[in-house]
Amino acid sequence: MSITMPTGAPARQRGRHRAATPPSRLARITAGLGTATGGRYRNAVVAASLGLVAVGGGAAASTGHISPAGSTEANGTATAPISATADAKLDFDRSTVASISKAQADQQAQAAAAAAKAELLKTQPVNDPSGAQAYASSQLAKFGWGQDQMQALVKLWNLESDWTTTATNSSSGAYGIAQALPGNKMASAGDDWQTNYRTQIDWGLGYIKDRYGSPANALTFHYASGWY
Repeated sequence: MSITMPTGAPARQRGRHRAATPPSRLARITAGLGTATGGRYRNAVVAASLGLVAVGGGAAASTGHISPAGSTEANGTATAPISATADAKLDFDRSTVASISKAQADQQAQAAAAAAKAELLKTQPVNDPSGAQAYASSQLAKFGWGQDQMQALVKLWNLESDWTTTATNSSSGAYGIAQALPGNKMASAGDDWQTNYRTQIDWGLGYIKDRYGSPANALTFHYASGWY
């Protein structure tokens, strides 16, 4: 026995078929806007929806990727501009590196200047009678003498050299404030004995201590013999 469908009714397909997925709310909204406005409002809604999804999902933040303002990824997706915080950190890093470099350059310049000055003192004589006397006065206690010996020392070395570092006896060759003979005896007190009054004074005070016991005794001997 056959069954005939009513005339005009569509034939029913056999088997089970999945129902078509209904359009999303966004699709229905954009479709409803129509094409009368050239798609401007529809595009705006789509863009806003995508922006909300990106912000809400935290996709950009989770990747840790920062792109310059106005840049575009290879797939055509616009990226967010670098934040003000990132810019400030970059500026801070640059200024920090610059300040460290300047400080290092300043330290190197100061070290070079100090080395040049030290080298100059080795090669350039320093004649400074007042400075030499002040230094000698500060060293008396090291040899067991009081300041009462300073007056005798000033007179003694005034007679010998006028406290001049480069004083040279044209006949004997005695050299320096203490008039060491020969002058290189003072090398035992320092390599800079030719130019440094401190080195000469250290040697001269030691010589007086060993030979005469005190500046006053050395001066007395000098008055009697013309030398010491």
